[in-house]
Amino acid sequence: MDAVSSDGDGMVLERFQAGLARWRTDRPVPRRTAVARLPAHARFGTGFLAPPPPPKALAASEVPRVAWMLATRWRYASALAAVPQGRGGAVMILPGLFDADGSSLVLRRFLTSLGYQAEGWGLGRNLGVKSVGLDAERLIASVEALHAKAGPVTLVGVSLGGIMARLVAHRRPELVARVVTVSSPYAGSGRATNVWRAFEWATGERVDDPAVIARSEAIAAPLPVPCTAIWSPRDGFVNGFICHDPTAEAVEVSSGHLGVHIHPEVLIAVARALANEVVVQDR
Repeated sequence: MDAVSSDGDGMVLERFQAGLARWRTDRPVPRRTAVARLPAHARFGTGFLAPPPPPKALAASEVPRVAWMLATRWRYASALAAVPQGRGGAVMILPGLFDADGSSLVLRRFLTSLGYQAEGWGLGRNLGVKSVGLDAERLIASVEALHAKAGPVTLVGVSLGGIMARLVAHRRPELVARVVTVSSPYAGSGRATNVWRAFEWATGERVDDPAVIARSEAIAAPLPVPCTAIWSPRDGFVNGFICHDPTAEAVEVSSGHLGVHIHPEVLIAVARALANEVVVQDR
């Protein structure tokens, strides 16, 4: 576990989980629509109440938890050494909001050491549509170029990068071998995060814009390619409940949001997903 152990942190998490449980069972629903009849990915718009974002105290603990994770990485040395060797093939890492390819250096080196052709996306900082284009055309072009050199591409997306990876897989499934999302809030409203204002500022889009909602619903629909969703109930920035759905192989890790892409549990989970050794959780 990467969190600093304390009674206060445990109480915050317990209250958050209790509140989330109440949301799941007691949330109001549209008069004409029963939740049981809603598609698994239909968690957007005014017709469905967004789950709560993580508590502010959990968000405030993100930085110290990163420091603790870095200080205790040595505990995972044997587990990292035991991950399955790769089967080769191209892997593109899509960074999170504000991040660029430098942020994925640790993950790319790790996957390269396993035998994969791991590359960045080559589009600079991730500023949403400002980086990838209104219809993700620049990102699709990057995936096309890598596909032309190495065949079907596995897309590993961190946070916002995972949402974009799913968009590419929907638009051009023939280019994509598999999608792996890491702490990506694709299955629900941006209001279920503590960073939606930062998203709006960086991208110029509004989370409640009808066009953004329509695109989000399309992204959350079941993918035409295999997909793995790595998520954490201890994420301080995004609600873990909207980082996976019943159509994906879900892998739970114990991590915050900051530095999640270098967390040893996540490195192991990504390696297993690429080697098709993911254990699907009971949910």
